[in-house]
Amino acid sequence: MTEAIKVMIVEDESIVAMDLAAGLEQDGYTVTGIADNFQDAITLFQEHPADILLMDIHIQGEKDGVETASALMQIRQVPLIYLTAFTDSATVERVKHTNPSAFLTKPYNIDNVRIAIDLAVHNFAEARPAGHTGKLLPLHTAERKADKEQLLQLKEYIFIKQNYRFIKFKLADILYAEADNNYVNILTAAQKFALRLSLADLLDRLQFNRLVRVHRSYAVNLDAISSFDDQLISIGQHEIPIGRNYRQDFMERFSLR
Repeated sequence: MTEAIKVMIVEDESIVAMDLAAGLEQDGYTVTGIADNFQDAITLFQEHPADILLMDIHIQGEKDGVETASALMQIRQVPLIYLTAFTDSATVERVKHTNPSAFLTKPYNIDNVRIAIDLAVHNFAEARPAGHTGKLLPLHTAERKADKEQLLQLKEYIFIKQNYRFIKFKLADILYAEADNNYVNILTAAQKFALRLSLADLLDRLQFNRLVRVHRSYAVNLDAISSFDDQLISIGQHEIPIGRNYRQDFMERFSLR
């Protein structure tokens, strides 16, 4: 069972909070809960760990969103995004020490929130070693940082950077991958992604053992196979050749034990 990105919302306007939560849930995120004050935010964060924190600055109680965010970051570091109507210079200076991933002004646009979350996932993974959180894993090495295309993996989800935006989909949605000179194409039922890396590099970086190499130029998702024989694998309308050097390993995947 796949697990979506968990988002926690701290917002004192209930209508705004519910609208934001509904929009995020519709986009495939999981909202762990909504808090409108410091203490409830601490309790919610401790009982239902989140991957992303959306924080309003003006909330109920004596402590505002900046103080609340600072306390939450002491418990556990997660990407932080402010959603607020406060844009004065004093407020901007105050939030800097909490190292937010984004500062969005109200009224917000759900598309802008989605983009901010995607970038927060990317930047948080970049800033920490893979083993630091056990969740957000950068799938490119230092020498590839200049590459335009980048990959991130969050459990059973993959984020692929296309045209400066990260696109999210399930690893299980991959039909097959195809090497194309200096690129590799990843095909799903809905779209194709082209990345500047080798097929071997892709397979090494992805933590998805259902994607198996069957040819020097192809790797297939075993769960997507419609049929196969000694020479070809059918995935829907696609036909993938089986390389001689890969045939035995491929067939052993289906051995009865």
